[in-house]
Amino acid sequence: MTTAVAHPVAVDAVNALAGPGGHLMPAAALSALVGVDTADWARFAAHWDELTLDTYMADGGTYRFRRYGQFELDPAADELTLLPHAPYRQESDINPLNGGIERVFDPLTDSFAGDPLLRSVLVELGRIFSAVDGTRSWNVKLHPYRISASADQKGQPAPEGRHRDGVTFITSLMIGRANVTGGESGVYTDEGEHLLTTTLSEPGDLLLGDDRRTLHSVTPVQPVDPELAAHRDVLVIAYTAR
Repeated sequence: MTTAVAHPVAVDAVNALAGPGGHLMPAAALSALVGVDTADWARFAAHWDELTLDTYMADGGTYRFRRYGQFELDPAADELTLLPHAPYRQESDINPLNGGIERVFDPLTDSFAGDPLLRSVLVELGRIFSAVDGTRSWNVKLHPYRISASADQKGQPAPEGRHRDGVTFITSLMIGRANVTGGESGVYTDEGEHLLTTTLSEPGDLLLGDDRRTLHSVTPVQPVDPELAAHRDVLVIAYTAR
């Protein structure tokens, strides 16, 4: 550990990531770390109404809405820079369902990319990850997702099953759930040992993992009331050492 973090919430996260490799940070803890409250999360959630349909789903699903963007982050200097928009690519050995091609998603909106809550979360997480392994500069990829569900189609937050993302650290931040059941997240070692299971439910609940040493999964979601709209909104943030 080469970078100091002072907040007890951050210390707990650093210790868990340096140890087993997975950590659940409840919404109250993350809110305290970044200095926000429930009203801030509610305002931030409005960005998810501006996501667009993911047309690259090899399973034929029309349940995923998203945008995409990436930043360069120097957490010690508190410098966060939005990078030019570019296609997103994962190789097939990492993502056997949708990998092996360049996927061109709509970019983050200006209001999303410039949101002060987003900036605070990205910087504080960068400080945690730098404290774990000493990395000074990060590439940060943002994947805001809305997974919809209906009587005719379950929503698949992780249609590829238990997997890793091919990055250094991976996080899943709960934004909101509406009329859905399911969506249980699991974190596992490479050998299949179960580290933790949780259903992210409160806006601000955050699951963190060392993607080099763990695998993760999320179960499908379906509507509680099939007559009403149903969705699960999350922000997946991937940190890769530069």
